[in-house]
Amino acid sequence: MIPSSYPEPAEIARLSAAMLLEIGAVDFRPDAPFTLASGLPSPTYVDCRKLISYPRIRSALMDFMAVTVMRNVGLEAFDNIAGGETAGIPFAALVAERMALPMSYVRKTAKGYGRNARIEGVMTKGQNVLLVEDLTTDGGSKISFVEAIRETGATCAHTAVIFFYDIFPETRENLAAHGVTLHHLCSWWDVLERARETEGFARETLDEVERFLKDPRAWQDAHKT
Repeated sequence: MIPSSYPEPAEIARLSAAMLLEIGAVDFRPDAPFTLASGLPSPTYVDCRKLISYPRIRSALMDFMAVTVMRNVGLEAFDNIAGGETAGIPFAALVAERMALPMSYVRKTAKGYGRNARIEGVMTKGQNVLLVEDLTTDGGSKISFVEAIRETGATCAHTAVIFFYDIFPETRENLAAHGVTLHHLCSWWDVLERARETEGFARETLDEVERFLKDPRAWQDAHKT
């Protein structure tokens, strides 16, 4: 069913942050930092994949994503919803269902046999495609997926994510340079604000997290092992 209720973006951000905290998808660990895929340390970690196991929260967030892109871009703006392998696939399917649109997905690399394709499902020349993912940090993987979509002759100028780090200033610039606009539900700043309201974490922990969010490169340099 296509959502017909359009909460304000600030309310969507507040509720989305609260839901991620409620299911333990967010963790803060400045004393024993996580190691990111880049190999760099981080006092924060978010796992949006956990959302698929919580039907009520999953449903609410997918409603939020559908109304966000329809409000920002248009109700009839897209012809196809594409998920990025692998975390974006379930969310793309759920958004496509809500928007009554075909769904496809994009592989990180060609599978190396058969059609050797990066696009699975049906995507045709001239379609306007929305790329759906779980989150974005610097936007790098989104650009790769967008390029694969465009190789089919389709257009992809928008990507939607549940969670946006929003701490690296180059992210939006990188995406914009490739003709892509980012839409998101919440960021680390929304999660931090909600975490302070609920008092579920020690104040000292959240203060250290805030120091990281304000200058992540400096924090990582200071905590490299």
